[in-house]
Amino acid sequence: MESITKNRQSTAVLRAMLERAYGPDEVPEGDGWASELAHGWFNVAYRIRLRSGTEAVLKIAPPPHVEVMTYERGAMATELAALRLIRERTRVPVPDVHFADTSHDLCDADWFVMSYIDADNLGMLRDSLTPGEHDTYQAALGAVTAELNTVRGTTFGPLTGPGDRTWRAAFTRLIGGVLDDGERRGVALTHGYDSLRTLVRAHADCLDEVTEPRFVEWDLWDNNAMVRDGRIVAIIDHERALWGDPLFEAGFTATVQPSFGDPAPFLRGYGRTPATSGELLRRKLYNLHLTLIMAIETNFRAVTDPEHLTWTRDRLDEAVALFG
Repeated sequence: MESITKNRQSTAVLRAMLERAYGPDEVPEGDGWASELAHGWFNVAYRIRLRSGTEAVLKIAPPPHVEVMTYERGAMATELAALRLIRERTRVPVPDVHFADTSHDLCDADWFVMSYIDADNLGMLRDSLTPGEHDTYQAALGAVTAELNTVRGTTFGPLTGPGDRTWRAAFTRLIGGVLDDGERRGVALTHGYDSLRTLVRAHADCLDEVTEPRFVEWDLWDNNAMVRDGRIVAIIDHERALWGDPLFEAGFTATVQPSFGDPAPFLRGYGRTPATSGELLRRKLYNLHLTLIMAIETNFRAVTDPEHLTWTRDRLDEAVALFG
Protein backbone atom coordinates (compact mmCIF):
# COMPACT_ATOMS: atom_id res chain seq x y z
CA MET A 1 0.00 0.00 0.00
CA GLU A 2 1.22 3.50 -0.77
CA SER A 3 1.71 6.08 2.00
CA ILE A 4 3.82 9.20 2.50
CA THR A 5 5.07 7.69 5.77
CA LYS A 6 7.18 5.13 3.90
CA ASN A 7 10.82 6.17 4.33
CA ARG A 8 12.46 4.56 1.30
CA GLN A 9 16.26 4.57 1.17
CA SER A 10 18.89 4.25 -1.55
CA THR A 11 20.78 1.04 -2.24
CA ALA A 12 23.91 2.61 -0.75
CA VAL A 13 22.15 3.37 2.53
CA LEU A 14 20.62 -0.11 2.69
CA ARG A 15 24.09 -1.64 2.22
CA ALA A 16 25.48 0.55 5.02
CA MET A 17 22.68 -0.60 7.32
CA LEU A 18 23.36 -4.25 6.55
CA GLU A 19 27.08 -3.81 7.14
CA ARG A 20 26.36 -2.32 10.56
CA ALA A 21 23.90 -5.08 11.43
CA TYR A 22 25.72 -8.14 10.04
CA GLY A 23 29.29 -7.08 9.23
CA PRO A 24 30.99 -6.46 5.87
CA ASP A 25 31.06 -10.14 4.88
CA GLU A 26 27.25 -10.24 4.64
CA VAL A 27 26.77 -7.10 2.54
CA PRO A 28 25.15 -8.22 -0.74
CA GLU A 29 26.64 -7.46 -4.14
CA GLY A 30 25.10 -6.88 -7.53
CA ASP A 31 21.37 -6.34 -8.03
CA GLY A 32 18.13 -8.00 -6.98
CA TRP A 33 18.99 -8.55 -3.31
CA ALA A 34 16.41 -6.08 -1.95
CA SER A 35 12.68 -5.88 -2.70
CA GLU A 36 10.03 -3.82 -0.96
CA LEU A 37 7.29 -5.63 0.93
CA ALA A 38 4.33 -3.57 -0.18
CA HIS A 39 1.36 -4.73 1.93
CA GLY A 40 2.06 -2.48 4.95
CA TRP A 41 0.75 1.08 5.29
CA PHE A 42 3.13 2.80 7.75
CA ASN A 43 6.79 1.73 7.82
CA VAL A 44 8.74 0.76 4.73
CA ALA A 45 10.00 -2.84 4.85
CA TYR A 46 12.49 -4.58 2.55
CA ARG A 47 13.03 -8.27 1.98
CA ILE A 48 16.82 -8.67 1.97
CA ARG A 49 19.01 -11.49 0.72
CA LEU A 50 22.39 -11.33 2.44
CA ARG A 51 25.58 -12.44 0.73
CA SER A 52 25.41 -15.82 2.48
CA GLY A 53 21.92 -16.36 1.07
CA THR A 54 20.19 -15.81 4.42
CA GLU A 55 17.05 -13.71 4.11
CA ALA A 56 16.00 -10.94 6.47
CA VAL A 57 13.55 -8.04 6.68
CA LEU A 58 14.77 -4.46 7.15
CA LYS A 59 12.18 -2.06 8.52
CA ILE A 60 12.55 1.74 8.63
CA ALA A 61 10.40 4.21 10.57
CA PRO A 62 8.78 7.25 8.87
CA PRO A 63 10.94 10.33 8.20
CA PRO A 64 10.82 13.04 10.88
CA HIS A 65 9.35 15.69 8.56
CA VAL A 66 6.21 13.59 7.92
CA GLU A 67 3.56 14.19 10.58
CA VAL A 68 2.06 11.01 12.04
CA MET A 69 -0.92 10.57 14.31
CA THR A 70 -0.35 11.09 18.03
CA TYR A 71 -0.62 7.41 18.92
CA GLU A 72 1.90 6.51 16.17
CA ARG A 73 4.77 8.51 17.66
CA GLY A 74 7.50 6.14 18.77
CA ALA A 75 5.79 3.24 16.98
CA MET A 76 9.03 1.41 16.18
CA ALA A 77 10.07 1.42 19.85
CA THR A 78 6.65 -0.01 20.65
CA GLU A 79 7.11 -2.78 18.09
CA LEU A 80 10.50 -3.75 19.47
CA ALA A 81 9.12 -3.80 23.02
CA ALA A 82 6.20 -5.95 21.87
CA LEU A 83 8.47 -8.44 20.11
CA ARG A 84 10.55 -8.82 23.30
CA LEU A 85 7.48 -9.36 25.47
CA ILE A 86 5.87 -11.85 23.11
CA ARG A 87 9.07 -13.87 22.74
CA GLU A 88 9.87 -13.87 26.46
CA ARG A 89 6.39 -14.42 27.91
CA THR A 90 4.34 -16.40 25.38
CA ARG A 91 4.66 -19.24 22.86
CA VAL A 92 3.25 -17.09 20.04
CA PRO A 93 5.68 -17.16 17.09
CA VAL A 94 7.24 -13.84 16.03
CA PRO A 95 10.33 -12.93 13.99
CA ASP A 96 13.72 -12.73 15.71
CA VAL A 97 15.16 -9.21 15.94
CA HIS A 98 18.77 -9.27 14.71
CA PHE A 99 19.77 -5.62 15.18
CA ALA A 100 18.13 -2.25 15.96
CA ASP A 101 19.56 1.23 15.45
CA THR A 102 18.28 4.52 16.87
CA SER A 103 21.38 6.63 16.11
CA HIS A 104 19.98 8.29 12.94
CA ASP A 105 23.46 8.59 11.46
CA LEU A 106 22.81 6.29 8.47
CA CYS A 107 19.31 7.61 7.81
CA ASP A 108 16.93 10.06 9.49
CA ALA A 109 14.88 7.49 11.44
CA ASP A 110 15.00 4.36 13.60
CA TRP A 111 15.40 1.02 11.82
CA PHE A 112 15.86 -2.65 12.60
CA VAL A 113 16.40 -5.99 10.90
CA MET A 114 14.68 -9.26 11.74
CA SER A 115 14.31 -12.76 10.40
CA TYR A 116 12.33 -13.27 7.21
CA ILE A 117 9.30 -15.53 7.60
CA ASP A 118 8.96 -17.85 4.61
CA ALA A 119 5.17 -18.05 4.59
CA ASP A 120 2.05 -16.53 3.04
CA ASN A 121 0.34 -13.42 4.31
CA LEU A 122 -3.15 -14.46 5.41
CA GLY A 123 -4.68 -11.22 4.16
CA MET A 124 -3.36 -11.86 0.66
CA LEU A 125 -4.69 -15.43 0.73
CA ARG A 126 -8.14 -14.53 1.97
CA ASP A 127 -9.99 -14.49 -1.36
CA SER A 128 -8.64 -17.92 -2.34
CA LEU A 129 -9.64 -19.73 0.87
CA THR A 130 -12.61 -22.06 1.23
CA PRO A 131 -15.10 -21.12 3.98
CA GLY A 132 -13.73 -23.94 6.12
CA GLU A 133 -10.13 -22.81 5.70
CA HIS A 134 -11.12 -19.23 6.50
CA ASP A 135 -12.88 -20.28 9.71
CA THR A 136 -9.91 -22.42 10.77
CA TYR A 137 -7.53 -19.50 10.40
CA GLN A 138 -9.88 -17.11 12.22
CA ALA A 139 -10.16 -19.54 15.12
CA ALA A 140 -6.37 -19.76 15.19
CA LEU A 141 -6.18 -15.97 15.33
CA GLY A 142 -8.56 -16.08 18.27
CA ALA A 143 -6.38 -18.59 20.12
CA VAL A 144 -3.22 -16.58 19.44
CA THR A 145 -4.90 -13.39 20.64
CA ALA A 146 -6.07 -15.09 23.83
CA GLU A 147 -2.53 -16.22 24.62
CA LEU A 148 -1.14 -12.72 24.05
CA ASN A 149 -3.74 -11.35 26.44
CA THR A 150 -2.45 -13.53 29.28
CA VAL A 151 0.59 -11.26 29.66
CA ARG A 152 0.04 -8.87 32.59
CA GLY A 153 1.38 -5.35 32.97
CA THR A 154 1.59 -2.82 35.78
CA THR A 155 0.08 0.29 34.15
CA PHE A 156 -2.28 1.03 31.27
CA GLY A 157 -1.23 2.63 28.01
CA PRO A 158 1.96 2.55 25.91
CA LEU A 159 4.32 -0.40 26.30
CA THR A 160 7.20 2.06 26.53
CA GLY A 161 5.43 4.33 29.04
CA PRO A 162 4.48 6.57 30.63
CA GLY A 163 1.51 4.60 31.88
CA ASP A 164 -1.79 5.47 33.52
CA ARG A 165 -3.19 3.93 36.69
CA THR A 166 -6.61 3.42 35.09
CA TRP A 167 -7.83 2.17 31.73
CA ARG A 168 -10.31 5.06 31.63
CA ALA A 169 -7.43 7.54 31.70
CA ALA A 170 -5.41 5.64 29.10
CA PHE A 171 -8.29 5.09 26.67
CA THR A 172 -9.70 8.62 26.91
CA ARG A 173 -6.20 9.96 26.26
CA LEU A 174 -5.90 7.64 23.26
CA ILE A 175 -9.22 8.54 21.63
CA GLY A 176 -8.76 12.18 22.59
CA GLY A 177 -5.48 12.22 20.68
CA VAL A 178 -7.21 10.84 17.58
CA LEU A 179 -9.90 13.54 17.76
CA ASP A 180 -7.28 16.25 18.30
CA ASP A 181 -5.34 14.96 15.28
CA GLY A 182 -8.37 15.13 13.02
CA GLU A 183 -9.42 18.57 14.24
CA ARG A 184 -5.88 19.96 13.87
CA ARG A 185 -5.68 18.73 10.28
CA GLY A 186 -9.17 19.93 9.44
CA VAL A 187 -10.51 16.46 8.58
CA ALA A 188 -14.21 16.85 7.86
CA LEU A 189 -16.37 14.22 9.57
CA THR A 190 -20.12 13.75 9.44
CA HIS A 191 -20.17 14.20 13.24
CA GLY A 192 -18.86 17.23 15.11
CA TYR A 193 -15.66 16.81 17.12
CA ASP A 194 -17.18 18.28 20.28
CA SER A 195 -20.22 16.02 20.03
CA LEU A 196 -17.93 12.98 19.68
CA ARG A 197 -15.98 14.04 22.78
CA THR A 198 -19.26 14.41 24.65
CA LEU A 199 -20.33 10.94 23.49
CA VAL A 200 -17.13 9.39 24.87
CA ARG A 201 -17.46 11.18 28.22
CA ALA A 202 -21.10 10.11 28.55
CA HIS A 203 -20.17 6.42 28.36
CA ALA A 204 -16.72 6.38 29.97
CA ASP A 205 -17.88 4.87 33.28
CA CYS A 206 -17.86 1.38 31.76
CA LEU A 207 -14.08 1.65 31.29
CA ASP A 208 -13.62 1.49 35.07
CA GLU A 209 -14.62 -2.19 34.97
CA VAL A 210 -11.13 -2.92 33.55
CA THR A 211 -8.73 -3.10 36.49
CA GLU A 212 -5.82 -5.26 35.28
CA PRO A 213 -3.55 -4.17 32.40
CA ARG A 214 -3.10 -6.92 29.82
CA PHE A 215 -0.93 -7.05 26.71
CA VAL A 216 -3.14 -6.08 23.75
CA GLU A 217 -1.85 -6.57 20.20
CA TRP A 218 -4.77 -4.46 18.87
CA ASP A 219 -3.81 -4.78 15.19
CA LEU A 220 -4.01 -8.55 14.71
CA TRP A 221 -5.99 -8.65 11.46
CA ASP A 222 -5.43 -11.15 8.63
CA ASN A 223 -2.75 -8.91 7.08
CA ASN A 224 -0.56 -9.31 10.15
CA ALA A 225 -0.61 -13.11 10.26
CA MET A 226 1.82 -15.31 8.31
CA VAL A 227 0.59 -18.81 7.54
CA ARG A 228 2.03 -22.03 6.14
CA ASP A 229 0.64 -25.56 5.88
CA GLY A 230 -2.66 -24.56 7.45
CA ARG A 231 -1.30 -22.88 10.58
CA ILE A 232 -0.09 -19.50 11.79
CA VAL A 233 3.71 -19.49 11.82
CA ALA A 234 4.26 -15.84 12.85
CA ILE A 235 2.47 -12.60 13.63
CA ILE A 236 3.99 -9.34 12.42
CA ASP A 237 3.61 -5.53 12.68
CA HIS A 238 3.28 -4.82 16.38
CA GLU A 239 3.41 -0.99 16.30
CA ARG A 240 -0.01 -0.58 17.94
CA ALA A 241 0.45 -2.91 20.92
CA LEU A 242 -0.33 -1.51 24.38
CA TRP A 243 -1.39 -2.38 27.92
CA GLY A 244 -5.18 -2.36 28.08
CA ASP A 245 -8.46 -4.25 27.93
CA PRO A 246 -8.38 -7.55 25.99
CA LEU A 247 -11.77 -6.64 24.45
CA PHE A 248 -9.88 -3.86 22.62
CA GLU A 249 -8.47 -6.51 20.27
CA ALA A 250 -9.32 -6.32 16.55
CA GLY A 251 -11.00 -9.72 16.54
CA PHE A 252 -13.88 -8.42 18.67
CA THR A 253 -14.73 -5.55 16.30
CA ALA A 254 -17.43 -7.42 14.39
CA THR A 255 -19.27 -8.45 17.58
CA VAL A 256 -21.03 -5.08 17.56
CA GLN A 257 -20.49 -4.02 13.92
CA PRO A 258 -21.29 -6.83 11.44
CA SER A 259 -19.87 -4.94 8.46
CA PHE A 260 -16.45 -6.09 9.68
CA GLY A 261 -17.36 -9.74 9.08
CA ASP A 262 -18.46 -12.80 11.03
CA PRO A 263 -16.77 -12.92 14.47
CA ALA A 264 -17.92 -16.46 15.34
CA PRO A 265 -14.74 -18.37 14.34
CA PHE A 266 -12.49 -15.87 16.14
CA LEU A 267 -14.65 -16.03 19.26
CA ARG A 268 -14.58 -19.83 19.18
CA GLY A 269 -10.80 -19.79 19.09
CA TYR A 270 -10.51 -17.07 21.72
CA GLY A 271 -12.95 -18.75 24.09
CA ARG A 272 -15.18 -15.82 24.99
CA THR A 273 -17.34 -13.02 23.66
CA PRO A 274 -18.39 -9.62 25.04
CA ALA A 275 -21.39 -10.66 27.11
CA THR A 276 -22.31 -8.13 29.80
CA SER A 277 -23.81 -4.72 29.10
CA GLY A 278 -20.58 -3.10 30.26
CA GLU A 279 -18.46 -5.23 27.95
CA LEU A 280 -20.67 -4.49 24.96
CA LEU A 281 -20.60 -0.78 25.71
CA ARG A 282 -16.80 -0.83 25.96
CA ARG A 283 -16.61 -2.59 22.62
CA LYS A 284 -18.81 0.12 21.07
CA LEU A 285 -16.37 2.74 22.37
CA TYR A 286 -13.48 0.76 20.90
CA ASN A 287 -15.25 0.59 17.51
CA LEU A 288 -15.73 4.34 17.64
CA HIS A 289 -12.01 4.75 18.31
CA LEU A 290 -11.04 2.38 15.49
CA THR A 291 -13.32 3.92 12.89
CA LEU A 292 -12.19 7.42 13.83
CA ILE A 293 -8.62 6.34 13.13
CA MET A 294 -9.67 4.82 9.82
CA ALA A 295 -11.40 8.05 8.75
CA ILE A 296 -8.71 10.46 9.99
CA GLU A 297 -5.55 8.56 9.01
CA THR A 298 -6.46 8.90 5.33
CA ASN A 299 -5.48 12.56 5.65
CA PHE A 300 -2.14 11.70 7.26
CA ARG A 301 -1.42 9.06 4.61
CA ALA A 302 -2.54 11.35 1.74
CA VAL A 303 -5.07 8.74 0.58
CA THR A 304 -7.34 10.01 -2.20
CA ASP A 305 -9.14 6.83 -3.36
CA PRO A 306 -12.83 7.84 -3.18
CA GLU A 307 -14.01 4.27 -2.62
CA HIS A 308 -11.76 3.86 0.42
CA LEU A 309 -12.73 7.27 1.80
CA THR A 310 -16.42 6.42 1.49
CA TRP A 311 -15.94 3.01 3.14
CA THR A 312 -14.17 4.50 6.17
CA ARG A 313 -16.80 7.22 6.64
CA ASP A 314 -19.58 4.62 6.42
CA ARG A 315 -17.93 2.54 9.12
CA LEU A 316 -17.63 5.63 11.36
CA ASP A 317 -21.32 6.43 10.85
CA GLU A 318 -22.19 2.86 11.86
CA ALA A 319 -20.03 3.10 14.98
CA VAL A 320 -21.70 6.34 16.10
CA ALA A 321 -25.15 4.86 15.42
CA LEU A 322 -24.38 2.03 17.87
CA PHE A 323 -24.98 4.52 20.68
CA GLY A 324 -28.51 5.33 19.50
